Amino acid sequence: MDLKSLKTVSVFERGGKVQIEHFAGVAAKGDSVSTLLDKMPKLLAADTLRAVVGAIRGAREKGKPVLWGMGGHVIKCGLAPVLIDLMEKGFITAFVMNGSTSIHDFEIGICGATSEDVEAVLPDGSFGSAEETGRWMNEAAAEALAQGIGLGEAYGAKLEAVGKPGMREQSVLYAAWKLGIPVTVHLAMGTDTPHTHPAADGAALGSGTHHDFRLLCGVVSEISNGGVYVNCGSAVILPEVFLKVVSSVRNLGVKLENFTTVNFDFLQHYRPRMNVVERPHAKAGGKGYSLTGHHEIMVPLVAALLIEG
Repeated sequence: MDLKSLKTVSVFERGGKVQIEHFAGVAAKGDSVSTLLDKMPKLLAADTLRAVVGAIRGAREKGKPVLWGMGGHVIKCGLAPVLIDLMEKGFITAFVMNGSTSIHDFEIGICGATSEDVEAVLPDGSFGSAEETGRWMNEAAAEALAQGIGLGEAYGAKLEAVGKPGMREQSVLYAAWKLGIPVTVHLAMGTDTPHTHPAADGAALGSGTHHDFRLLCGVVSEISNGGVYVNCGSAVILPEVFLKVVSSVRNLGVKLENFTTVNFDFLQHYRPRMNVVERPHAKAGGKGYSLTGHHEIMVPLVAALLIEG
């Protein structure tokens, strides 16, 4: 084609979506974390970070729920002290865990260490066979069944009995139990090491996790008009649980609208995007956000911004 007749337009009339007022500021020695956020570009993920921090701050100011759902890696990254501090300061009003999260956190509370070298112990079949973890978590499930409570509450109470002082204080389960903050634990049978322990009782485990599902429904029912649900590091279980909770609460006649959802992960996956960020807001208002990054960087950053603000 001969392009000599191609029509052009003036760049001054065209303008652009990116303008110099959106540009980053230059960091200075002694800048606070909040100042750093102010100096980030007024674009893309930096604006998403501002929106997420603003939503959590707003929920705290309004007295609305701020729920943090967590995969096991969040605890394995050493973030329990940060999460406990956010809970104590009112930036987390309930925790939602899958089975692996509760295991890693429980082990921290009983011995101050967690996370096996799977490749080293899988060949001889000793992976997942820790006696104390399996024994005490299954005892807690049996106690939950007897008392009519959920797994999250039962695990926290068990750490009062078997956790080591100085170690159990680094457990989210224990700290939340001490403060009376709800923790719900959502199991998929066969995915967690305590399910293979000789003390495992499927009826007790099922009853405890179903109690926690119903408890989570009660907590989520208060999320309208300013509440926040954060999914941090769970790619499958918790996004699926959250979607069923949202549907169940609405089915029972409770309006869920104008709340905020967030997915934090170092890889973005299908289920969190659909079940947390997008679907819950259909015809209901509110906003869903995705932030990509390593938990050990992103969670302390968000925590610092919340606390400084």
